[in-house]
Amino acid sequence: MAAMFALWLLSLAKRNASIVDIWWGPGFLLLGCTALIAAPGPVEARSRLIVALTALWGLRLGGYLMWRNWGEGEDSRYVAMRRHFGERFPWISLFTVFALQGVLQWTVALPVQLTAAAGGPPLWTALDVMGVALFAVGLGFETIGDAQLARFKADPANRGRVMDQGLWRYTRHPNYFGDFCVWWGLGAIALSVPGAAWTLIGPLVMSVLLLRVSGVALLERTIGRRRPAYADYVERTSAFFPRPPRRSAS
Repeated sequence: MAAMFALWLLSLAKRNASIVDIWWGPGFLLLGCTALIAAPGPVEARSRLIVALTALWGLRLGGYLMWRNWGEGEDSRYVAMRRHFGERFPWISLFTVFALQGVLQWTVALPVQLTAAAGGPPLWTALDVMGVALFAVGLGFETIGDAQLARFKADPANRGRVMDQGLWRYTRHPNYFGDFCVWWGLGAIALSVPGAAWTLIGPLVMSVLLLRVSGVALLERTIGRRRPAYADYVERTSAFFPRPPRRSAS
């Protein structure tokens, strides 16, 4: 929360609340490192593993969003909030943007925090292997999907068109599906720690965010109006879990 408060102060100076999105990934690394420092005993191999994986995911995501948003100004969501709330926006943003994201980060990161602090039994149980494999699939989907979309958008000939190539041929949101796999993979690693099953509330909250709140649902609310061909894409392509595309009726 201290980091979020400092970030809020920076957003006031820059008049840009979008910096909170860039911090979303790296913030999880801060939570993992804090749990490592707070560990009551020696730092175990599993603790180092889960924090290293979190670092790999969080720094890649933060770096990508910084690169993508550089010079673009404030995100339209925050521009709309700023216009709606006027002079009250700074205080509104403190609680509904920065503090809320801090609470969500802490909740989603529960498997990382508990595993970093507790360690658990010797590394490489079946759950560890499954978790790392699921994490790798998720990170691959995110990284490749983001690269494919960036390359597509960089071509002026694709302006107004729908990206339906590469991983985007099998799911309309490979980056969100990747996030889903990453966090359930980290949750599986946490299950190797006795009594850690309750921390799966973290991946569950992330899944709800991706599917119902700030991910798929939010993006698809307006994209159909901006890209008329998107309706046909929806008809033949899975919204989330990858599968071969259907043949559209049109």
